[in-house]
Parts: sequence; structure tokens; C-alpha cells
Amino acid sequence: MKCKTHKALAKRVRVTKTGKVMKSYCGQNHFNTRDPGKITRKKRRDTEISRAHVKAFKSLLPYSKVK
Repeated sequence: MKCKTHKALAKRVRVTKTGKVMKSYCGQNHFNTRDPGKITRKKRRDTEISRAHVKAFKSLLPYSKVK
């Protein structure tokens, strides 16, 4: 049987060339004016997902190069 990509996860994460799984910082859509500047700058960057979850992502994203 063919392995299928979990589309909900594929929309939320991206895999870099080196195999890291990156996700965007949460809470970026609205109500950002109340956040301090430090948090606003932090939200602009993507964060790496911890190694504990990467094993589960390998089965959900079978055709990506997750290491």
C-alpha cells in the first residue's frame, strides 16, 4: 500500500536541506500589539522541533528527508 503524506502536518512544518524540522512560532495572526518587542521579534523566526517528535514525523512525512 502506498504511503501518504499527512497534509495537515505538511502545511505546518518544513524540512530543511540538512533534515531539521522547522515550525513557525505560535500566535502570530492577531493581537500582536500587546506583546513586548522581544516577543514580536521572536515570532518572526522559525523554531526547530525537538528530536523527540522527529521520529513520529518520519512516518507522517514519508517522502521528505527527515533525519
